[in-house]
Amino acid sequence: MKTYRAAVIGCSRMGGFIDNEIAPGDLASPLPYSHAACYEASERTELVACADLREDVMAGFGERYGIPKERQYTDYRELIDRERPDIVSAATQPEERAGIIIHAVENGAKAIWAEKALCASLQDADAIVEAVERNGAVLNMGTQKRFHPGFDVVKRVIESGELGALQAMVIYNNFGLWDGSSHYFDVVKLVNDDQPVAWIQGHVPGGLRGFTHGTDYDDFEGDVAPGDPSSHGIIQFKNGVVAYALLTGRGQDYDVVCERGTMSFIDHGRLWQMRRQTHDAYGTEVSEFVPFPEFEPASPSLRLLEDLVRSLDTGEPARGGVRLARDITEMIVAFLVSHQRGGARVELPLKDVTLRHRRLRAPKQPSYAPRHAPKEALG
Repeated sequence: MKTYRAAVIGCSRMGGFIDNEIAPGDLASPLPYSHAACYEASERTELVACADLREDVMAGFGERYGIPKERQYTDYRELIDRERPDIVSAATQPEERAGIIIHAVENGAKAIWAEKALCASLQDADAIVEAVERNGAVLNMGTQKRFHPGFDVVKRVIESGELGALQAMVIYNNFGLWDGSSHYFDVVKLVNDDQPVAWIQGHVPGGLRGFTHGTDYDDFEGDVAPGDPSSHGIIQFKNGVVAYALLTGRGQDYDVVCERGTMSFIDHGRLWQMRRQTHDAYGTEVSEFVPFPEFEPASPSLRLLEDLVRSLDTGEPARGGVRLARDITEMIVAFLVSHQRGGARVELPLKDVTLRHRRLRAPKQPSYAPRHAPKEALG
């Protein structure tokens, strides 16, 4: 079978080194996690080149993944034009991703693995959709829970009717609209069959990360929203299902509420629970825990890559897709627009909104060596 040539643009944590930050037992899913580690693990891909503005970071990446100096680039355009990769990872900060993705698909790349958030504005997202579709490419955004086998089970239970129709979902930690909310919004879209959103009502408490009592985020600079504020609010889908985005500090927890029971994803997937409505001896309706169906653990990041490979093999759409990534960008922007309008409901699709994200902090430095002892070394 064909081996696809891959390149990583953005050689830092998600690009190549986040696996080093994970202690044994910290991640409910198996490794690999980063883009480069997945390319290394896959029999269908060969990592051939990398690009980053920070030459020291890129040198560490090259040493770790065997990329020679002549295939390390500070200009991603030169990489794409010279190396002609089949798959391009855009693992930079959001502001740069639109330019990278568009240049890649217009110069031969047929698959894009884009980190989240997709980009820094809805206008950038629309430009990405146009370029990807015009060039016959496919794209998955790095919202790995879409590829988590546990959520495959959640979908099957809902489709079976065992717990009745889906009614609502709860996100317990909507921290970081640009960094974290892509994950959370992708989960509620996935569980609800990627149904369109009717309206969003959001509030952005003060503070760039987390909930600050007594103040509100008011740092807008015209059409620019600096930093990565958190938000809570309501997502109303057009099919009647509603999702509540909360700021509770509970970590990445979700509840899926159906007519006759619930399913819960707790502590990044270390615990999966299912409850079913029943009646006690007196006829009173009660909720009882029942076993969550078993599933085989697998790396969601690797499954994401395998989905792109499947699309390249078959010509079929990606499981995520560029339009879904664009819709999640719109949801992020809608939370900010609703807050700007005093918490008013904002109908989707958005019209004439030019709000743009601008980060305030520098990129984090990667960990070039594992921070934790391997399992066999633990006492």
